[in-house]
Amino acid sequence: MKYNHILVALDLSDESKILIDRAVFLAKTVDAQLSFIHVDGNIGEVYPDLIDIAAEPEQRPLNLHAMEYLHEFQDYVDYPLQHFFVGTGDLAAKLKGVTEENQVDLIICGHHHDFISHFISYSRRLLNKATVDILVVPV
Repeated sequence: MKYNHILVALDLSDESKILIDRAVFLAKTVDAQLSFIHVDGNIGEVYPDLIDIAAEPEQRPLNLHAMEYLHEFQDYVDYPLQHFFVGTGDLAAKLKGVTEENQVDLIICGHHHDFISHFISYSRRLLNKATVDILVVPV
């Protein structure tokens, strides 16, 4: 299958670099566009719209610490970044619009193998809401 636009769902942890590496490898292999998304679900839906910090780097939709982490991911990626969507609310709910509007055909997300993930799985919510292929990477 030839993917044209890969979207990577990142959290604020160093494990996200594993997802970035996997996505860059795949994007280079199939010559696909690459975008990132981070949606902070801990603070509710303060900002209903996603902000593309790749296009508008002066925007700060999250606190300074979170933005520093996200900018580190931008600096880390060794591939042209099409978009870097940042917002608040529920990631799974926002994915349908993002994938349709940007012609994303593959989402890459991580899954933590820890105690909490046995009860609360963000990956499962993505699987239930997604309308495109998903690659779930254990981190």
